[in-house]
Amino acid sequence: MPNYDLTTFGEAQIRLTVPIGDRLATCRQLRLTPAGSEANVAGLLAELGRRTAFASVIPHGDLAQRFIEEYRGVGVDLTHCVRCDGRMALYFMEPGDPPLPARVVYDRLYTQFREITPETFDWDALLDARVLFVTGITAALTENTGRTVAYAVEEAARRGVKVALDVNYRSLLWTAEKARSVLEPLLERVSILFCSRLDGVKVFGLQGDGPAVNAALCERYRLDHVVSTDGVAGCYYSGVEGQRSYAIEPVRVTDRPGAGDALVGGALHGYLGDNVMEGVNYGLRTSKLALTHHGDLTHVTPSELQTPSSADILR
Repeated sequence: MPNYDLTTFGEAQIRLTVPIGDRLATCRQLRLTPAGSEANVAGLLAELGRRTAFASVIPHGDLAQRFIEEYRGVGVDLTHCVRCDGRMALYFMEPGDPPLPARVVYDRLYTQFREITPETFDWDALLDARVLFVTGITAALTENTGRTVAYAVEEAARRGVKVALDVNYRSLLWTAEKARSVLEPLLERVSILFCSRLDGVKVFGLQGDGPAVNAALCERYRLDHVVSTDGVAGCYYSGVEGQRSYAIEPVRVTDRPGAGDALVGGALHGYLGDNVMEGVNYGLRTSKLALTHHGDLTHVTPSELQTPSSADILR
């Protein structure tokens, strides 16, 4: 049996969030929370009892220690992280309030993670796993990170490790054309793809509503599983288990970042249990829970996935 259920790698970050009702240029305080899409997915799965590991290049210092404590505290194995001198990647967020949209400002240039190569990590250890999870965010950072993602996917496939890819397109990091040129060649090695309707339109040139884009991704790239979201319009699955549409239940938002990672993590929990359709139900539940508290990592227990949504106070 492999040592891990899922392994992943990405940049360790710190999010600094402006209080609602203020602007970054004028605020006098910021909320500090550890962040990182891949780490969030590994963290959620660890909370649900899965064996996960996250690899990165992490500097020494207090900010890095805060990140390590967040994810190691929920059971993620961080022993494959490389420590170094240098700076921590940051991003600032204005949560926004209609009609003003949320806004992100990245401060992640000149980090050591951007210089990674395939030789940076121990693939014998990281690919002793059932699933390798990668994202378009890491592929977007530099030519080096893009090559490392491509190498990891190819090596995982060679070793019989299933690959999960979250497109997670970020226009502040690369163009849609560049994203397609890097990510599309990987799809022949991917077993389960996460791609929103909007990313399907922007990155892969598809047209249609959520179900149509979801089905087209599955058919065009001959994928085992595709999970797509379309904001509050719905969530969709196409693959070897069939096709299904899921309704989105609106909830009051305390903090939005990490909700998408929570959906991915829940769906992968189902994938690891050979039931992606039920996994999407887990993901929708965890993503709602993600919106209820601050921080990119969703803090949830397996029992909370079964808590009735109508419950007010648990006594």
